Amino acid sequence: MLESLSEKLQETLADVRGHGTLTEADVRATMREIRLALLEADVNFQVVRSFTNTVREKALGEDIIGQLNPGQQVVKVVSDELTELMGGQAEELSFSPRPPTVILMAGLQGSGKTTATGKLARYFKEQHNSSVAVAACDVYRPAAVEQLIKVGNEAGATVYEAGTDQDPVKLAAWARDRAISDGKDVLIVDTSGRLHVDQELMKELADIKKAIVPDHVWLVVDAMTGQDAVQVAEQFGETVDFDGVIMSKLDGDARGGAALSVKAITGKPIVFASTGEKQGQFERFHPDRMAQRILGMGDVMSLIEKAEAAYDEEQAAELERKLKKNEFTMEDFLNQMRQIRRLGPLQNLLGMLPGVGSELKDLKIDEKQFDRVQAIILSMTPQERRNPQIINGRRRLRIANGSGTSVQQVKALISQFDQMRKMMRKVAKGETPDFSQMMGGAQPGVPQRRR
Repeated sequence: MLESLSEKLQETLADVRGHGTLTEADVRATMREIRLALLEADVNFQVVRSFTNTVREKALGEDIIGQLNPGQQVVKVVSDELTELMGGQAEELSFSPRPPTVILMAGLQGSGKTTATGKLARYFKEQHNSSVAVAACDVYRPAAVEQLIKVGNEAGATVYEAGTDQDPVKLAAWARDRAISDGKDVLIVDTSGRLHVDQELMKELADIKKAIVPDHVWLVVDAMTGQDAVQVAEQFGETVDFDGVIMSKLDGDARGGAALSVKAITGKPIVFASTGEKQGQFERFHPDRMAQRILGMGDVMSLIEKAEAAYDEEQAAELERKLKKNEFTMEDFLNQMRQIRRLGPLQNLLGMLPGVGSELKDLKIDEKQFDRVQAIILSMTPQERRNPQIINGRRRLRIANGSGTSVQQVKALISQFDQMRKMMRKVAKGETPDFSQMMGGAQPGVPQRRR
């Protein structure tokens, strides 16, 4: 996400790092490049002017002119100001002292509001162990109720719906009363949108807000629409007071205009961001981490949080025991591979590693290779998964036919698995493994470079 902006800013700042000393002219030239990068990224021009003026003043005021190795100081100024531009600190989530915490979702039709409702429900259920209900109050869009039932069920939330021939204000009030009587921790109310901001939409939102008195009103905006998203947020803010933004489709936004402009223009923070199509690809928005991603510094904290969310302490202990006793099987390998995939697309994970995003920006990972590996393992019998050594030529042919792969691919996976098991056993014993054994060429069992 924000690949275009990130690449241009990183190139500009890499040039700064290359200077042994910096002159005032160097700083001004750098600011011109940053200004162009931000404007091309569809960032609001007033925001761009204010940002570059602030960065220039701070850079010139840091007593770095003429000093050795000043590049890092300039990068730090840019990073700090990007963080401030997007809101400074991550917005704290507050919960009602008397449940349920009621969240009213607003936004235009097509902004991803119903999908975001499902993702938000899953977030509260998994991250806060909350009992969540969602209310279907979009009675105008065809199939909106059916969509919310689907995403709500996927998220493990209770869905309150009464069809499409009801008054949305009365529906919202009824859902709130149901959530109270059912003892729900969180109620998320999905409302109808329009193709544009109009008086009817605003009146309905205002009426629902008055009827249910929500703890939060969050506006869902489509990051891919750039400045249009910011204008929508500004118009909503003028008539319906919302207190936070959910940025949908941020993974598809290569420029970054909405993410960098919305806080400065509306004064409202980005609370959550959708980073993919799957329900789990939804995360709290941290301005400092986003600034670090943009500048190629990685986002180690988010990577650690993702790993911790997928981490099972009992499973890990059992895995360690199996490794030490050389009992690690193909089934264990498959389970570990599935856990890694739960962290999200590997391309996104690489971008969270410092320096890796820029170094490997042209590397394309074939995620389908995981599917092929899984198909091979699932085509084995339980006995073969536990003891791959028994797989002879006849068995390899059967497994290849069953998985839609080749005998060579099956043979390569078994060989690679054997090498990996030996290496992991050494690691479990505290020994230093010989990684060169696994670096002797392309590995058919794992994702490879795809140009």
